[in-house]
Amino acid sequence: MTAPFEVGERVLLIDNKERHYLVKLAATETFHTHGGALALDGIIGHEEGVQVRADGGMVFRCFRPRLADWVLKMPRGAQVVYPKDLGQIVMWGDIAPGKRVLEAGTGSGALTLTLCRAVGAQGRVVSYEEREEHRTQAIANIEGFAGKLPDHLELRAGEMAQVARSGDTFDRCVLDLPDPWEQLAVIAPVLEPGAILCAYLPTVLQVQQLVLAFEQHGLIHAETMEVLLRTWHVTSRSVRPDHRMVAHTGFLSLARKLG
Repeated sequence: MTAPFEVGERVLLIDNKERHYLVKLAATETFHTHGGALALDGIIGHEEGVQVRADGGMVFRCFRPRLADWVLKMPRGAQVVYPKDLGQIVMWGDIAPGKRVLEAGTGSGALTLTLCRAVGAQGRVVSYEEREEHRTQAIANIEGFAGKLPDHLELRAGEMAQVARSGDTFDRCVLDLPDPWEQLAVIAPVLEPGAILCAYLPTVLQVQQLVLAFEQHGLIHAETMEVLLRTWHVTSRSVRPDHRMVAHTGFLSLARKLG
C-alpha cells in the first residue's frame, strides 16, 4: 500500500476529460481551474486514486506523477527531451544499473533524471551545464521530483572540456548540445573501449555533421533514428488514432568507442 499524500509533495490531478494538472500540496492553498476552485487540503492524508470535487462541480482523480508526467509538466528553461525519446535513449544507449554516464548539457534536467533512475544507486551520472540559469532550473526540477539531488549524481558547472582534467572515465555518454561534434575531441579520450555515445539533435544537417565526425575520433557503427508516437482513442463505439500525434522532436545518433 502506498503512503497517503503529504504536504509539500506534487500530485497529478486528472479531470473527467483526461486533462492533467500538476500541483504542489499545501494545507491552505486552493487550485483554481475552469471547473471551479479545489481546496488542496481535501487531498492531504488520502491515498492515490482518491476522488475530489471542485466547488464548480468538476471531479478529479489524484495520483503521484510518473516521471513522464513530471517531464511534460515541470518548469523549464531549456527545451526538454520528450518521454518518447528518453525511453529510446535508455534502451539503445544501454543505460543500465551500475553504468557510469557522462551527460552534457543538463538543460532542464529531464534527461538527467532519467539517466539517474536508469543507472541506479550503484551507477554514476556526471552532467555538465555551461549556463547557470539552466543549471539552477535543473536542480529545482530534479529536487522537485526526487526530493533531493541523488547521491550518485554530480552536477558540474562549466564547459565539457573540463572533463579531460577530471581523471574520470565513462562507459556511456549522452549529449544534448547544438554542436556535439566540437566536443568529440575531449569526450573520446574519457570513454572506455566499447562505450556507447548517444547524441540528441533536432535537425538533419546537425546529424550529418556529427556522424561524419565520428570515425576520426574512434567512434564507429553509427546509427541514427527518429521516433514518432501516435496514440489511439479507444471506446466501446470507436477505435481510431488520436487526431494529434507527437511527431518529430529530435534525432538520436549513436556510435561505439574503439579500443
